[in-house]
Amino acid sequence: MKTADPELMRAINRFNVLDTIRRAGSIARIEISESTQLSTTTVSAITASLLDDGLILARTEGDLREAAARGRPRVMLELNPDAARVVGAKIAANRMVFVVADFRGEVLSTLTLALRVDRQPISVIADLIEDGVRRCVVDADLALDEIDSVCLGLPGVIEHRTGHVRSSPIFRESGVDFAREMSERLGVPTIVESDAHAITLAHHWFGQARDLDDMVLVSLEQTLGLGVLHAGQLFRGAGGLSHNLGDLVLGIGPQGTIRLASLAGESAILGDQQNGRFAEAIRLGRGMAHAKTLIAAEDNVLISAAIRAGEACGVALANIVTLFAPPRVILVGSSLALGQPFLDSLREAYSLAIPPSIKGVTELVFDQSTDETWAQGAAVVALRELYESPWGTTGPASAL
Repeated sequence: MKTADPELMRAINRFNVLDTIRRAGSIARIEISESTQLSTTTVSAITASLLDDGLILARTEGDLREAAARGRPRVMLELNPDAARVVGAKIAANRMVFVVADFRGEVLSTLTLALRVDRQPISVIADLIEDGVRRCVVDADLALDEIDSVCLGLPGVIEHRTGHVRSSPIFRESGVDFAREMSERLGVPTIVESDAHAITLAHHWFGQARDLDDMVLVSLEQTLGLGVLHAGQLFRGAGGLSHNLGDLVLGIGPQGTIRLASLAGESAILGDQQNGRFAEAIRLGRGMAHAKTLIAAEDNVLISAAIRAGEACGVALANIVTLFAPPRVILVGSSLALGQPFLDSLREAYSLAIPPSIKGVTELVFDQSTDETWAQGAAVVALRELYESPWGTTGPASAL
């Protein structure tokens, strides 16, 4: 019986070597072999191919004259920052944030456009994103034909493999083939990914999960998102589907199904404020900052809403930890601005709901990441696609 596809195994080994070099920054071949548990012969063959493709660089460590007296000099390998350049973007209801990054994931330029895009026609949203991408590329002193890939991070349910947006609060329509739309406009391969998945990879590469290959991220933004990382890879559903955590069922009440979003979503928390004197602030995406101000002023209605939302999130987290038992759960998003009423009720509900058998297994981390970090996470999605591509001798662009 055939146990493995040789081409697939070569691609996996190649990715593991490349990712090991990325994590280390600078590393010798023998250290790659020890880290990946690949033979030194296999590592030598893969790194020779990566050098030929221009994806990594070799640097001799120490003084060459001293090395000549002692024997062969120590050769360190590192990523070639000029091997590829990508654009990552966070597309939210009231703002768009773009970054251009090199092959190491280092940011070359950033651009933030504070404008409302939700519920606009698809063509208008596409126009605005195209303009943002082009402006950010120019700010990096590059031309669009020097960009290898673009990744757009959107809230909602996204099919990563096809680029279809099944549903998103950004769009009026459902089932939008947005990856194709933007690829044709830009003339650059474009990936559409859930914003929760993007920020998950950002934390894995640069943030609170850099030391982990297994973790869970919960995004508490306009929509409630979930990212699950296992063995260094994102877990996606059928067709590469992302997860809408807001659809999680917490129970059945007199009015029917009780979903997490109905208790902990932004609309549920802000409630009647959306139609009151602060409606304009909410429309401009400053609803949670406004809620924080009212909570500090002891607005009992919003304090109760924040406590109710925290309790619901705590129960949801306990269910997630019961299923996956990750070493760390990272919580991000605008709802963290609600402060102690929200956070204290979340922690208490989580502590009460978590099974005694796994109490203490998972660390909860609360992180208020910037929009630029979310966009950088989208750039990481694009870079990982390039890392995993079966490049030929002319480098990553040849596979696109």
